[in-house]
Amino acid sequence: MKTACIQSDVILGDSKANLEKMKTQINEAVKENVHIIVLPELWTTGYCLEEIGVHTDQQEAVISELQSIAKSNNVILIAGSFPIARENGVTNTLIVINNTGEVVKTYDKVHLFQLMNEHHYLQSGETDGLFEIDGLTAAGFVCYDLRFPEWIGAHSQKGAKVLFFVAEWPIQRMNHWEILLKARAIENQCYVVACNRVGKDLANTFGGGSMIIDPWGEVVTKGSTNEEIVFGEIDPKKVDEIRGTIPIFEDRKEGIYKKFQKNN
Repeated sequence: MKTACIQSDVILGDSKANLEKMKTQINEAVKENVHIIVLPELWTTGYCLEEIGVHTDQQEAVISELQSIAKSNNVILIAGSFPIARENGVTNTLIVINNTGEVVKTYDKVHLFQLMNEHHYLQSGETDGLFEIDGLTAAGFVCYDLRFPEWIGAHSQKGAKVLFFVAEWPIQRMNHWEILLKARAIENQCYVVACNRVGKDLANTFGGGSMIIDPWGEVVTKGSTNEEIVFGEIDPKKVDEIRGTIPIFEDRKEGIYKKFQKNN
């Protein structure tokens, strides 16, 4: 399954301009006969958190246009995340669109990053990230979720073979980005596909380094710190092969883990 991560810069607060730019980049990726295209976190708005609610009314039209693009190009879009208005506030929501243009998953970012004040402007999600694409069980997460292995592991234990991460990960913590992505691949015996933005906003510089990592923790492909499209292949059969070689899931001791948690 040929996969592309579109590692793009973002114009702060300008959903229309960001969509037009992303459409051009998606068209470039489609020329390479990709099966899956992955977009970054909050790519329509960037981190304009103080005014994030102002932009929520524009997102439905963007998502609708992405649905048309997915259908017309017969491509799956892990469409990045969007600020979505809910009854209790705004969520940072990952959208997955299949190749017939159907939204098959919405996932609200569970872990909000206090260091960047997300908890002051966004509401945390409460549902899982599991979805199916072409008969393949996968899971999607947003940025800071990466740092919580128990949450990611719960999805691989439910059958996920590919873990998608969309992010706006700052350049000063790029060593954490790569180490954590490799760790999630190894410990879950999954492919990891991670799309990070590049460029700057008012307070941050983002590091790119989008990656596809195989279930051994080997890097299939890795992006630079510049705008680019990062291509790589996913082979679901390799997940089964590696899980059969080292039977981590069979060797788990859930009873002992729960007993320890209960007693502490």
